[in-house]
Amino acid sequence: MDDVPLFTAILFTCTVLLTCFIFYRAANTSKTFFAVSGVWLLLQGFIALTGFYTNTQTIPPRFVLLIGVPLLFILLLFVTKNGRQYIDNLEPKYLTLLHVVRVPVEIVLYLLFLYKKVPVTMTFEGSNFDILSGISAPFIFYFGYKKKILGKTILLLWNFICIGLLLNVVITAVLSAPFEFQQFAFDQPNVAVLYFPYIWLPCCVVPLVMFSHLATIRQLLVNKA
Repeated sequence: MDDVPLFTAILFTCTVLLTCFIFYRAANTSKTFFAVSGVWLLLQGFIALTGFYTNTQTIPPRFVLLIGVPLLFILLLFVTKNGRQYIDNLEPKYLTLLHVVRVPVEIVLYLLFLYKKVPVTMTFEGSNFDILSGISAPFIFYFGYKKKILGKTILLLWNFICIGLLLNVVITAVLSAPFEFQQFAFDQPNVAVLYFPYIWLPCCVVPLVMFSHLATIRQLLVNKA
């Protein structure tokens, strides 16, 4: 990854920090989230720097450790009483505002594509339209939670559509990575997320974005938003 400009790594690192900060606000400035997310980022950053994730021939892929732990944690929050209480106490306006980070994420992905670290299908020049979620997020935040003009149906619809856009790029990213089950982009596989600091995309940014949608949907359905 030495051929990728330092600016790209700095932009992405700032995006990760912004994601965590907005969720920190959504979690009512939770010191627990601050500590856990900090330790998780440092731990995964250190592991990535050792080259651990660049070995893609293991079964199951080591990459599972990156996404498996956050997904398990999200599942536990939804299936436990204390977890659901935690979700219902989150600030939905900040959960919505958090999605603005998808704009700089898409810019970083495009820069990585230019340096042949991700396939074009993972960018807005290909089949990734996730940037629309980031562009629309400030409007949903303002008109949905500041002005309270948008109704529950529109808010739910927006969240479900954005989840679909997110899943589209996530599935493409996984199937484009140089694993045994790779299906796409054999000419230019997705290798960026195997290296620091881009390892933080699957282990932090994507889980927080997905969780923010799911938490907001739950709040809307139980009339807490």
